[in-house]
Amino acid sequence: MIAIINTGCANINSVRFAFERLGQTSTVITSPDQLAGFERAILPGVGHASVAMKRLVDNGWQQAINEYQRPLMGICLGMQLLCESTEEGNVQCLGKIPGQVKVLDVGNLTSPHMGWNNLNVNKEHALTKGLTLDEQVYFVHSFAHTVNDATLVSGEYGQTFSAIVAKDNYAGMQFHPERSAKVGARLLQNFVDWQL
Repeated sequence: MIAIINTGCANINSVRFAFERLGQTSTVITSPDQLAGFERAILPGVGHASVAMKRLVDNGWQQAINEYQRPLMGICLGMQLLCESTEEGNVQCLGKIPGQVKVLDVGNLTSPHMGWNNLNVNKEHALTKGLTLDEQVYFVHSFAHTVNDATLVSGEYGQTFSAIVAKDNYAGMQFHPERSAKVGARLLQNFVDWQL
């Protein structure tokens, strides 16, 4: 059973439907007390980091996520909230993934980074199984995690940034696997199969 954390700031139905297409049961949870009862969890996120982080803290999610011992993955803003801090609103985040989230330096390109883009595998991991260089995933973001030891997969848009990160039982995908067709489905299946 997969928990999808409802922080009140995410379009969670597309994530739920993506797991349904994989034959996986997922449940949207609204209380931190529910989290411990699930085998794995998703932290989705859409919106402004400071607003989302305040909701997590005010509603007791920070402690529940800190205590969670099983696989937990953030998607898009959810991934950024798992990191140490973000320049979006200059807030401290959950600190489960080492590194800072900074404004994406796009140079002469359009911001936000929106659309399909290639990935580059930096480190082999259960979450990167079957990922090839010629496949693309769907991004929508203007802030990004800087590449460091937690980076499994990177992307390129004006600068190199982290596309998939992992540390211990926590992971994140900057793109939207639920909107990334077959490759996104494979990556979500990798999360389902991930054994610590």
